[in-house]
Amino acid sequence: MGIIETKDLVYEYIRRDEEGNVEGITKAVDQVDLDIAPGEFIAILGHNGSGKSTLAKHLNAILTPTEGTVWVDGMDTAQEEKVWDIRREAGMVFQNPDNQIIGQVVEEDVGFGPENMGVPTREIWERVEESLKAVGMYKFRRHSPNKLSGGQKQRVSIAGVLAMHPKCIILDEPTAMLDPQGRREVVRAVRALNQVEEITVILITHYMEEIIYADRVYVMDRGKVAMEGTPREIFSQVEALKELRLDVPQATLLSYELQKRGVRLPDGILTKEELADALVALGPGS
Repeated sequence: MGIIETKDLVYEYIRRDEEGNVEGITKAVDQVDLDIAPGEFIAILGHNGSGKSTLAKHLNAILTPTEGTVWVDGMDTAQEEKVWDIRREAGMVFQNPDNQIIGQVVEEDVGFGPENMGVPTREIWERVEESLKAVGMYKFRRHSPNKLSGGQKQRVSIAGVLAMHPKCIILDEPTAMLDPQGRREVVRAVRALNQVEEITVILITHYMEEIIYADRVYVMDRGKVAMEGTPREIFSQVEALKELRLDVPQATLLSYELQKRGVRLPDGILTKEELADALVALGPGS
């Protein structure tokens, strides 16, 4: 069994009128199966309303299934007595860092989670130091979070989760409220956690450039998994992504348009560097 596994996962939102009568039911997640191995970098992609954020909230027991099962490190999220253990194993980072930062000083904020877990004081400060260094924020440890940029705040939020020593971090559109520079900072920190610290990462996003370094991608649509594969496999299907109201990285789109005009380029080009190399390989006059 993987670090996170879902089987036949269904989640329904029930709408009620003022008297409490059921007006309708929306199936936000519909028969989703995931099997995520320890140390993987998984991206979950989809347009607004596709079900990706609802799915994310199941992965650390914020929501529990209407039908089906979710296991986190072998623990069933429907078991209430396991919820605290599940959230220690699978930490969650949300869109707005201001909603997760509560300390007046960065290092105090990062130490809040371990302190609540009963970690000894000396170990708390060791964890704070290692977590802030892992996300490149150690030199800001004595700053007020209010003085930080959006990208820096989000990295502090990630450090706060990391200090609890989770096996997995789930990031629910962590860059949605950030500018391009902030997005790059956060994605760079997330990649380092996965590659250096070997933490399982599940990144929920609608920014195409953020998923090109993932091991696998799940594309959500209407609550279902519409596509699954490596980033290269997914971005080789430009027309299918367009039908799902999703964009592709600029380099991928440009290479696709050149292919349609007869330029013999490989499918699934992900970066401008790959595109440049492919064009150079064609030679002059191609």
